[in-house]
Amino acid sequence: MKQTPSQTVGPYFAYGLVPSQYGYELNSLWGSDIAEPGCAGVPVTLMGRVFDGQGEAVFDALVEIQQADAQGHHLHSLEQARTTGFRGFGRMGTGSREDRCFVFRTIKPGASADGHAPHLDVILTLRGLLNHLYTRIYFEEDSAQHARDPVLAQVPPERRATLMARPDATGVYRFDIHLQGPEETVFFDV
Repeated sequence: MKQTPSQTVGPYFAYGLVPSQYGYELNSLWGSDIAEPGCAGVPVTLMGRVFDGQGEAVFDALVEIQQADAQGHHLHSLEQARTTGFRGFGRMGTGSREDRCFVFRTIKPGASADGHAPHLDVILTLRGLLNHLYTRIYFEEDSAQHARDPVLAQVPPERRATLMARPDATGVYRFDIHLQGPEETVFFDV
């Protein structure tokens, strides 16, 4: 078998991967609720938008988040997800809301390895990209752990702010993804 190209046209990939978010009568395998209410850990709501090079919110991006649980462990089975109420993965299309936001309800992750700060791994897919974009979301208040994080250490200090989620006045963490421009989010070559 030969390698196939990544999705380069759309926006039908978002409709196909999260059809219930777009009002289709099909079940989505994954949604934006990563942790059920009562799941062990500190509840967190993460909200943001994806902006293009002209500063316009993108309507057809698919944002996927993968993370560790509150103790820093990743899931290894469907049974583990059922018993803990923690899925460890979620996805949301930015065109599923009128304001073009993505919103994830989860728990704050624990550090998944020694020296690593708590973070969320992000995969971004959208029309016109030849390859997915990969980034991370760190939490602003974990600055003591940021200083030791080996991945964050590879990012120039003046660009690290593009990877920080900050709580707003309501306690919702805000994290916008900028594809280009002076506030361009740091993306990783994975």
